[in-house]
Amino acid sequence: MNRILLVLLICGIGFSACKKTNDSLVQYKAQAAIDDKIIADYLTANPGLNAKRIDTSGVFYIVKTGEEGSGNDLYTSSTQVTLSYTGRLLTTGAVFSETESNPVHPSYSLGSMIRGWQLGIPQIKKGGKIRLLIPSRYAYGPYPQAQIGLPANAVLDFSMQLYNVTN
Repeated sequence: MNRILLVLLICGIGFSACKKTNDSLVQYKAQAAIDDKIIADYLTANPGLNAKRIDTSGVFYIVKTGEEGSGNDLYTSSTQVTLSYTGRLLTTGAVFSETESNPVHPSYSLGSMIRGWQLGIPQIKKGGKIRLLIPSRYAYGPYPQAQIGLPANAVLDFSMQLYNVTN
């Protein structure tokens, strides 16, 4: 009898876990649709941006002619990039982080950055300038970043200049 109860308990836990996973997937897809609409509406309202989508990610990038940079940079997860940036909430334009006014530009390992940066930065070369529109699923997702003033599911807008690339 105890074995039967144990089997029923394990099955019950397994079924409840499946439901939670399904709910999480539904929430993820719903938020992805919201993010994609925010970005699409922004691009519709600003048709001169000439934004390009990176694969099927939902991340868009904008590089003005002549601001692509130069060189044959190869990007891997261990590539070090030195850059300056200004990060804004796409919905309000509020700046949440910036390094452009700092005379010393920070360096980061590409593999340690948010996924939107990992996809976007390789679109330019050393010296290039780029603007990235990043849905929340490629940034911080449902996790608010209170220390920098980001709410959960924030759609981000980064303007960046790439100073150096080191492999």
